[in-house]
Formats: sequence, C-alpha cells, structure tokens
Amino acid sequence: MKLFKGRRRANKIDQELGKGLWRQAHDRFVRGLDRYHQILDGVEDDAVHNELVVIGDQLADQLPRVYELCRRGQQDFPATEMQVPPGAHALHGGLSRAANHLATTAEAEAMVRLSNGELASVHHRARQVLDCLNEAESTFS
Repeated sequence: MKLFKGRRRANKIDQELGKGLWRQAHDRFVRGLDRYHQILDGVEDDAVHNELVVIGDQLADQLPRVYELCRRGQQDFPATEMQVPPGAHALHGGLSRAANHLATTAEAEAMVRLSNGELASVHHRARQVLDCLNEAESTFS
C-alpha cells in the first residue's frame, strides 16, 4: 500500500512541479534537509543536539513553502528543461540561494558536531535560508 501511495505522491509532484527546473529546485532543498538531519544524528551533546533540532525543525517547516513557490513557478513560468524562463530569474535565484545556504547550514552543523564550529554560525546560515525564501516569495507580490 505504501508503494502506491509513494508513487501517487511522485506523480502529483511531477504534475505540479514538472520534471525540469522547478522540480530540481525543490529536490535540492529536500536533499539539503536530508543532509542536515543526517548530520544531526551524530551529535552527542544533548544541549547542542536540542538546539540543532530546533533549527532543523524551522528549516523543515519551510518545505511546504518551497513546494508552493516551485509549484507557482511551474504554473507561471513553465519549464521542461533546466533553463530559467524569462521573468523567473528572481524567483529561481532566491530558491537556488536558499538551497545553497541550506547546504552551508549543514556544513556549519557538521563543524559544530566535530567541535570545530559554533551554534551561532548554524543560526546565521539558517537565517540566510529564510531570507532567500522571503526574497523568492516577494517576486509574487
């Protein structure tokens, strides 16, 4: 039963985001979240772990927002390939930078895990993710 539910979900995503640019933007964000949570599993200090969980939850809460931005991108600027359609550069740029900052958030988290970084750096990177999503969202205002 789960197999069919997963397949239906994948078909819905393909239908709403396409298989090109907007699907890639969404999937890059998802991979960044996955990486963040993989690193989180290895944090041994409970206080640090709890702080990183809060940041991770805040980032994970953005996934529906990213999905909606990508869905609207596909609706307003259909893309079947990887080229950014005219008029979509600000939206795509914001989403792309958000995914990049999410990756650097995971890197900062890894440094904290290895006791070579500070939580403030993880917080800073996570704020950059949110700022980029705000920027992407403002393209629809």
